[in-house]
Amino acid sequence: MIGDRSRGLGIALVAGGTVLWSTAGLFMRALDLTLWTVLGWRALFGGLALALIVVVRHGRRSGEAVRSLGVAGLVAVPLTAVSMLSYVAALKLTTVANVLAVYATVPFLAAGIAWLWLGERATVRVMQASGIALVGILVVTGFAARPDDVAGSALAFVMTASFAVVLVMARRYPNMEMASLNALGAGLCALVCWPLMSEGIPSARDLVILAGFGIVTSGIAYLLFLIGGRLIRSSEAGLIGTTDVVMGPLWVWLVFGEDPGRAAIIGGAIVILAVAWYLADALKADAVAPAA
Repeated sequence: MIGDRSRGLGIALVAGGTVLWSTAGLFMRALDLTLWTVLGWRALFGGLALALIVVVRHGRRSGEAVRSLGVAGLVAVPLTAVSMLSYVAALKLTTVANVLAVYATVPFLAAGIAWLWLGERATVRVMQASGIALVGILVVTGFAARPDDVAGSALAFVMTASFAVVLVMARRYPNMEMASLNALGAGLCALVCWPLMSEGIPSARDLVILAGFGIVTSGIAYLLFLIGGRLIRSSEAGLIGTTDVVMGPLWVWLVFGEDPGRAAIIGGAIVILAVAWYLADALKADAVAPAA
């Protein structure tokens, strides 16, 4: 059984990762580079930051930390790379609204995978909250799906499904070293993108932005989310992750003054209220639970 303190820490880490992840729109707005260039440099900087964490944490035993990923790592590393690649690619091929609408299914996908693989049953309340959050996200997107967005929507589903599998794997293999996993995933992503990058070395300004983009959203955010995700139910982590849909437009509005529109405000409020409703009950239950 998950301890109260561990569960609270898991919720905090997943929420922190979600906040960092939601800043992706800010970095994208500040860059005028091709898709593969952004993906490649983002992954490179994120991978280097994570590799540094591994070295600082393990020192001379860093190689052992990587090898400890074992057979599970052979599956999780490519899935992590696929999730990183397909997310930004989907944003280029279809509307942000479509990507967000597909991503909103992550709590249900994670719950289904966790149930089939781990026998972990999602609570009725988390499914209710996830359903309400999905309604809010559909309000944000304005039910904007178009028939000609099939490729982008398919990539968005690939991103969502691969991330849901890795999230459940973090629960299934609690000893799997997350920093090493994400460093290798980012490195693989960078290798795939490198031959397809059309530009030379970006300007100093763009390199600084790309470094921030990679370290914050491809490095630290993934690390926090997956470490926290092993401490709480996969469906619960997926539900908290849906707040990314609300915070992303919020940061762009605060920094660039871009009006998110009435639908985004109403839908965002629904998502926030759904997550708050769930967490208020969950944290209250932890608070009154007797000490082991």
